[in-house]
Amino acid sequence: MESSNGLLSYYSILGVHAHSSDEEIRRAYRKLAMQWHPDKWTKNPTLLGEAKQKFQQIQEAYSVLSDKRKRTMYNAGVYDPDGDDKDVEGFADFLEEMVSLMDDVRNEAMYSEQLKRIQVAV
Repeated sequence: MESSNGLLSYYSILGVHAHSSDEEIRRAYRKLAMQWHPDKWTKNPTLLGEAKQKFQQIQEAYSVLSDKRKRTMYNAGVYDPDGDDKDVEGFADFLEEMVSLMDDVRNEAMYSEQLKRIQVAV
């Protein structure tokens, strides 16, 4: 799975789904970090460069997906890895609130639909 800029998505790098829990993300990170840690590859210099690159990707993906604000921004498609976190802090709060409100509306619609079915059945 590639992101819009042609790079692998952070979810793909860790081998998890976008709806994965924090615990699933943490487990995937730990497994991959152990597998690709550059210290494990020092005896094989031909693959050491690749291991360093993969390890860096794994670290970056985890640093974003393990942080609730960064993950919200990333999922919304507005996360800038080179941006200043303080500049987007308010926007992250706004996005989190919008996602929460959308979930509330979705849940309310499901509840209303279930209530209508119950009333029709009675």
